[in-house]
Amino acid sequence: MADVLVLNAGYEPLHRVSVRHAIHMLVREVAVVEEAVDGRSFGPFPLPRVLRLVRYVTMRWLYKTGGAPACTKQGVKRRDGLCGYCGGPAETVDHILPRSRGGPSTWMNLVAACYACNSHKADRTPAEAGMVLYVTPHVPRTEYARAIRHRAARAA
Repeated sequence: MADVLVLNAGYEPLHRVSVRHAIHMLVREVAVVEEAVDGRSFGPFPLPRVLRLVRYVTMRWLYKTGGAPACTKQGVKRRDGLCGYCGGPAETVDHILPRSRGGPSTWMNLVAACYACNSHKADRTPAEAGMVLYVTPHVPRTEYARAIRHRAARAA
């Protein structure tokens, strides 16, 4: 088990932490176990899969970013899944408008790519390199927005 989901006191997803950090939160009594791994424990605590904070934490970062998650290489690869040019395994990310030409590192300018396609495209646009982009870049929704929709669907 690599990480533990941490929920706010209102059951909104906040982030993921390591199991070690989760146990520290339980010892300090700032969180309670919402879901545990069956049959496994860590000392007196069940091995957590999901924790919920005891007190509500204001998520100012969510409002500053407009609800968009941070743009990272792992996030882009998770969003696209496969190479945006050939459909092969996504091993890295590529700037659609190259950084050498002022292309920003944003959700709308990054696409997952394999090493071969990334090397072939180099510092050109896909049109200049004669390549077709098979995915449409988009800003993914946050876990927070998905959780709210999921909770609303369950209530209905």
